[in-house]
Amino acid sequence: MPLAAQAQCGGSFDSFVAGIRDEAIARGHDPARVKSFLAGARIDKKVLGADRSQGVFRKTFLEFSQSLISKNRLVTGKSRAETYAATFDRIEREYGVSRGVLLAFWGLETDFGQVQGDYNTLNALMTLAHDCRRPELFRPQVFAALELYGRGDFDPAQTKGAWAGEIGQVQMLPDDILRNGIDGDGDGHVDMKGSSPDALMSAAKMLKGLGWRAGEPWLQEVVVPAGLDWSKTGLNHELPTSDWAAMGVTARNGALARGLQGSVLLPMGRKGPAFMAYPNFRIYFEWNKSFIYVTTAAYFATRLEGAPVMDAGSPEKGLGPDEMKRLQEKLAARGHDVGKIDGILGEKTREAVQTEQERLGLPADAWPTRALLDAL
Repeated sequence: MPLAAQAQCGGSFDSFVAGIRDEAIARGHDPARVKSFLAGARIDKKVLGADRSQGVFRKTFLEFSQSLISKNRLVTGKSRAETYAATFDRIEREYGVSRGVLLAFWGLETDFGQVQGDYNTLNALMTLAHDCRRPELFRPQVFAALELYGRGDFDPAQTKGAWAGEIGQVQMLPDDILRNGIDGDGDGHVDMKGSSPDALMSAAKMLKGLGWRAGEPWLQEVVVPAGLDWSKTGLNHELPTSDWAAMGVTARNGALARGLQGSVLLPMGRKGPAFMAYPNFRIYFEWNKSFIYVTTAAYFATRLEGAPVMDAGSPEKGLGPDEMKRLQEKLAARGHDVGKIDGILGEKTREAVQTEQERLGLPADAWPTRALLDAL
């Protein structure tokens, strides 16, 4: 953590608020506006509780995706695609982001705008900026919210959203709204909560800015041969689709995208579902760092554009949360960087698992089983 950030978090909340106020005024904000903006700011202990307990990501990909991608969400998504067809047409023309991608984010983040969160956004941001876990992320968001307040696009008393400070139908942080906010409905304001065109256009601009490549796929279900070299799978390995085809990997529907690089993704190992992840898939991690969320959102987007239900296969039994923590501890003891020991199978843990599977002569598909835990 940078020393400056260390100095600007923790301690008395009143002192912290005073520091925010002084910095805002030094940045040129009107003192009366700053005082009004910060008037009701307080610590929200529910935010700290939510920040420290994200157990939902301990589910397997199949459990997570099947719980989130419901028939109702698919039906609603297709209905929203028709209702906002003109907005999606404009987005695809101007930003090159496919409508399924945005519909999936919209559906997963807020049930298409129906559930946007009930945490006071200013309090959430101030709480997380004061907390010394990630002040470098959240302190700048407070000043971004102040800027939005000056534009008439943020109400410190009334604006509510997610526990981590995201606002609106597609859940964007204030700084992202400042940089990417689009008045999609032409009313003179960027209203991420009440205007679907504003939210969707803004999200599309953000994705393009993160590197989204127009006209290219992001994820495609594939069929993998039983004799594939599993050590070549995973997001840490990328090959031309022609090379994958030569190894016997085929698209379950249609054909592999020609002329692109891709990674064979096995979220639950060689016996579970299999996908080709294209360069656009990596942009998802700029939106959300969770492997399981990203893979679910990308798969949901393909379903909204007509892909059939995936072949779930028959994955080997995975590890429970406590076993996963023990595995992470063993991997860390062997020198692997698995990040936080949290019982969550993220990308770093997957890469470490694959390395150890290969060393031990096990199928190196990055899916941790009891056999691997026992072998270690």
